Amino acid sequence: MVSLKDIYRKSLHYVSALTVNGESIFADEWDMLIVLDACRFDLFKEVAPNYDYIERIDNRSSVDTMTPVWMEKTFTENTRSVTQNTYYLCANPASDEMLSDSWFETLDEIWRYEWDDQVGNVRAESVTKRAITVGREQQPNKLLVHYNQPHWPFIPDMETSDGQGIQLSQFGEHQEHRVWERLRRGDVSKEKVWEGYRENLRYVLDSVGVLMENIDADSVIITSDHGNALGEWGIYGHPAHMPVPAIRQVPWAETTATDSETMTDHLEYTGENMTANVKQKLRDLGYH
Repeated sequence: MVSLKDIYRKSLHYVSALTVNGESIFADEWDMLIVLDACRFDLFKEVAPNYDYIERIDNRSSVDTMTPVWMEKTFTENTRSVTQNTYYLCANPASDEMLSDSWFETLDEIWRYEWDDQVGNVRAESVTKRAITVGREQQPNKLLVHYNQPHWPFIPDMETSDGQGIQLSQFGEHQEHRVWERLRRGDVSKEKVWEGYRENLRYVLDSVGVLMENIDADSVIITSDHGNALGEWGIYGHPAHMPVPAIRQVPWAETTATDSETMTDHLEYTGENMTANVKQKLRDLGYH
């Protein structure tokens, strides 16, 4: 039996299809583009003044509101000539099903070899260190760096995150441990969720600051794939195909980066003895 909730969601899908086009990250020229997964524009605007490297702040409409669909609509046949000159350092495991190595100069799925079981995620520090290594050693024409933060789980606040990490099955509707479901039920306050969300953004922006001091890039964009709803329009989290501004609007900040060599640690990927670990991680994430 079709529920009123299903009917409402479907109507929002139609509204989104008719009224929201979204802008591709490849619509502009850039040397390095940083994706902060699940970052609301208003949250970014609240925190950004504390970071000197963030110069101009604007907002854009994303092509969709869930990472796998964002990937599907971003990396298309029409963008293939650009993506094949792009080094994509990706911390989000949705890449396993949505992307192909052949589409990129390099598809570096850091979640395969730097997953932290303690937090159920890839830490921002690992992404930063790997991006610095790639920038210095390979100097790609375009470097796309996809962090998993501020996407839940909130690493500085694992209590709010209930100790649960990213799982591919979370893209479904009924994940009882998700902070968004807990918020909807009233088990946690909106203020508490916002605080954890904000601290997770600060956590990743601190790490991005290290990257900005250790890589050369004349044109840098900081943006997101989608935001999160905290009850706006009756929606929580970030379901696909939503016209809700809280999910659809993302930051678009333009800046530059200069390698001052404040970090000398490198993070290499040898690819050795990873098969068993990858298969186990994919099972843990709900792939198999």
